[in-house]
Amino acid sequence: MLKILMERFRQGHQTKSLEVLREGLPDRFRGMPVVDGSRCPEGCRFCLDACPTGALARNGSMFRVDLGKCLFCTACQVACPEGVISYSREHRLASRTREGLVAQGAIPAKAAALQDRMRRLLGRSLKLRQVSAGGCNACEADVNVLGTLAWDLGSYGIQMVASPRHADGLLITGPVPENMRLALRKTYDAVPDPKIVIAVGACALSGGAYAGSKEKCEGADAVVPVDLYIPGCPPHPLTILEGLLGLLGRS
Repeated sequence: MLKILMERFRQGHQTKSLEVLREGLPDRFRGMPVVDGSRCPEGCRFCLDACPTGALARNGSMFRVDLGKCLFCTACQVACPEGVISYSREHRLASRTREGLVAQGAIPAKAAALQDRMRRLLGRSLKLRQVSAGGCNACEADVNVLGTLAWDLGSYGIQMVASPRHADGLLITGPVPENMRLALRKTYDAVPDPKIVIAVGACALSGGAYAGSKEKCEGADAVVPVDLYIPGCPPHPLTILEGLLGLLGRS
C-alpha cells in the first residue's frame, strides 16, 4: 500500500486543463481542410476524383467541403498537383445542424448551445449512453480516451452511463447498418424525455466510407433526430470534447 501511495505522489496531478489540451495538439493533427481555389487551374479535377466520399465539390474557383463526409485522409491533398489543399489546426468542427458542416471558403461557426430550458434541466451534468452502431472502433476508442486521467471527462460534468434509462441522451458512433436500426431506435425510445442525440464520426454523420451501401442507413439522423454533429474519421478527442462543451454553452 505504501508503494502505491508513493507512486501516486510521484506521478502528481495528471489531469490537464482545457487550455493545455488545446496547446498540446500533435504536429500531425489534421483539422479543418482549407482549399485555395484561386490557385487551382480551371477544369482541374484531381482532388475531386481522389476524394473517396465525394466530400469535395467545385463551382468555378470556389470549393465546398462537406465535413460530414470528409475522412481527413489527405487523398485530395496528395492528388493536387498545385498544392492548393492543406489542413489547418482548427479542431472545433462540431455543428448543431448537418448543413452547418458544409464549408465554402470559411471555417464554420462553432456549435451553438442548447436552448436555455434544456441547459437548465441538465444543470451542470450530462449523462450519455454510448451506442456503437457498427463502428470500426476508432471513434469509440477516441470517445473512451476522454475517460482517462489526462482528459477526465467527468470533471466537466459529463459521464457515460450503462443504461439509456439513466441517460440524458445518446452518443452514436458507426454507420448504423440495417441490423442496428431497430436497436438504435429502441435505445433512443428508452431515454427519458427531454433527450439529446450526438453523432460522432463521418460514419454516423453520412455513412462515411460506407455511404451508398444498401446495408446501412445514410447517417444516424435517418433513424433518430440528431442535436450535435461531430465530424472526423475518427474525430480527435479534443474535437469531441469541444463539441460537447459547446452544446452545454461552456466552451
